[in-house]
Amino acid sequence: MANLRSSKKDIRRSERRKERNAQDKTEIRTYARNLLKAIKSGNKEEALGFFGKYASRLDRAAKTKLIHKKNADRKKSRMAARINTIGKTATA
Repeated sequence: MANLRSSKKDIRRSERRKERNAQDKTEIRTYARNLLKAIKSGNKEEALGFFGKYASRLDRAAKTKLIHKKNADRKKSRMAARINTIGKTATA
């Protein structure tokens, strides 16, 4: 246990940040799951709706350095590629 007053405050602050970061990461994973379900069902409009929210959350997470910016870009790019295959698999 910390002895200094500032150290105790730092521990409390770290715990609050840890909880907030965990909530944000969970929210991103939830959007990803919903988006994958929409892609799997073949509903492109619903998938695009989820993609907007998913991309927004990833950008905010990258902005606050919750995840790396290039990690967010890579995740968005891969999801966009999956969305683009929805119409092509039906015609091919």
